Amino acid sequence: MQPRSYGKKARLVQRVVALIVLTLVSAVGLSGVALAQNAPVKIVAFGDSLTAGYGLPGPDAFPAKLAAALKAKGETIEIANAGVSGDTTTGGLERVDWSVPDGTEAVILALGANDLLRGIDPAVTEKALDGILAKLKERNIKVLLAGMLAGKNMGADYETRYNAIFPALAKKYDVLFYPFFLDGVATDRALNQQDGIHPNAAGVDVIVKRILPTVEELIAQVRSNPSRAAKKT
Repeated sequence: MQPRSYGKKARLVQRVVALIVLTLVSAVGLSGVALAQNAPVKIVAFGDSLTAGYGLPGPDAFPAKLAAALKAKGETIEIANAGVSGDTTTGGLERVDWSVPDGTEAVILALGANDLLRGIDPAVTEKALDGILAKLKERNIKVLLAGMLAGKNMGADYETRYNAIFPALAKKYDVLFYPFFLDGVATDRALNQQDGIHPNAAGVDVIVKRILPTVEELIAQVRSNPSRAAKKT
């Protein structure tokens, strides 16, 4: 007995099944990409006491208030506070490998204030920041470099050398740059604690408001990175 042949009908069924399978595979792939793009962006705020929130309750520290502001705008993010009070750029270089864990996608780098307060040679500060940025670049981590500014009291030579560090490194490593972390807050008594150095809760609000657009650019850079979808799917 000859096996029954379904002829053209069998080929039609095969095509329909193949089309269904292709549609399902495409749908799964697209949903995977969508999930990857919508997954929380993992950010580390890497700095000193200005990041750690010296003299403030945890919810008033810069990373916590920044996270709240971003979430209020609909961003899905996770921000870790890797601020260490008293830390210099050299100290930051020594701890960057373990302070910025695997899986970190972006870093807000805000170090240099203590170098300034201690009058550390700007060449030392530049070398340490360069080392930190090199390590982060090697790990394919996006960076927002927040600068500091030396005052006239440090002397013209020191002021010129120190203030040139941050824009030069931002250009060298092609990272986002926010010129002065304490913009709008420094020297304003109403926005600082009694020491006149560390911002109070209201001062942190000003910092967050001013730096927020640049942080949003940082998040957009992470989400537009093709390798992100590949890692998440």
